[in-house]
Amino acid sequence: MENQSFLQKLFKLNQHNTTPKTEIIAGITTFFTMVYIVFVNPSVLGDAGMDKQVVFVTTCLIAAFGTIAMGLFSNLPIALAPAMGLNAFFAYVVVGKLGYSWQVGMGTIFWGSVGLLLLTIFQVRYWLMASIPLGLRVGIGAGIGFFIALIGFKNMGLVVANPATLVALGELHNPQVLMGILGFFIIVVFAARNIYSGVLVSIALVTALALIFDDNVVFNGVVSMPPSLDAVVGKVDIAGALDTALLGIIFSFLLVNLFDSSGTLLGVTDKAGISDENGRFPKMKQALYVDSISAVTGSYIGTSAISTYIESGAGVSVGGRTGMTAVVVGLLFLLTIFFSPLAGLVPPYATAGALVFVGILMASSLIRVQWHDLTEAAPAFITAAMMPFTYSITEGIAFGFICYCIMKAGTGRWKEINAPVLVVALLFIAKFVWVG
Repeated sequence: MENQSFLQKLFKLNQHNTTPKTEIIAGITTFFTMVYIVFVNPSVLGDAGMDKQVVFVTTCLIAAFGTIAMGLFSNLPIALAPAMGLNAFFAYVVVGKLGYSWQVGMGTIFWGSVGLLLLTIFQVRYWLMASIPLGLRVGIGAGIGFFIALIGFKNMGLVVANPATLVALGELHNPQVLMGILGFFIIVVFAARNIYSGVLVSIALVTALALIFDDNVVFNGVVSMPPSLDAVVGKVDIAGALDTALLGIIFSFLLVNLFDSSGTLLGVTDKAGISDENGRFPKMKQALYVDSISAVTGSYIGTSAISTYIESGAGVSVGGRTGMTAVVVGLLFLLTIFFSPLAGLVPPYATAGALVFVGILMASSLIRVQWHDLTEAAPAFITAAMMPFTYSITEGIAFGFICYCIMKAGTGRWKEINAPVLVVALLFIAKFVWVG
């Protein structure tokens, strides 16, 4: 009874019409819907040359830190972890395509996160969000979805490079391709049947099959003490990232994180019934500070920026209403730290299906575009399409903002171009003129 009284005072359970049992179940549910990130994030960042086992541990640590802080300071059932999309952009574009070291690349994420924190401190975060037209916001989210899906198809071998046609269908007789496709269908079938653990089940099953059919996958145990973090923590090149050539990338990380985390906060609190018609909710300020500080901390220790997770909605759907749900999620992430050998076991094609699934979820927002209005539809489409076709989130955002201004100006609707959109468009035009 004393424990219940303590929990009641800390999380105000009665006021939210919930119980400790319900909150624990909600926390476990949310955890199993998002724990895939501890395998996907090391897989993605590992392609940038980072130590997978260390990234596994730091991913668990920052997810635990951010989520527990969210639960204690904002009393919201919202979990945080390294953001999908940002990690892929970092690994495959900033490091893979542009050739920067992972240390400098992670430094750009750090400065983008610092920018997000400053926007929060000076209370301009929601003002800026409200200034960006819906079509562009939707286009950014959907474009990241397509970009992530393309990486997923590439990692499973379903899409390969072709000098004549740019891309082509992979070798369908390859067991790795077939296992990757199987993993994807496990996830989407489970999701369609409202089984929340589909991503984790898929990764586990495909990895088990890989142990049988792939000689490169070797079992090295399940449980161990966490490895030394020296290979990653403290190695982020914050000073080296302050290069004028990287300003566009820093700005892109800031913009993407702004829409991703803020949009998720609004979506989950609305689903939980704790936000009003204007999208505001209790302890909103605390939630934004936790979210922003966690993003800075995550990039500083080398896990890519942390963000609120839409999977938090799974816990809300089974009754989670308070920060106790988040604390349960965070504690489970701490326990996961001791399973670091599994990070090196999971092959890229085992997590590829999860990337494609995330792409589907993000692209679904395109339904909100006003397709009958070309001044809205064209910028949204250009933003979304240019991300995978240029293999760059930055270029997609740039062309989208420029397209929006041209379409509005060309149709005599100048007044619909607000100052933030115009400034961003002009900055990107300047970048193309002087930098390329």
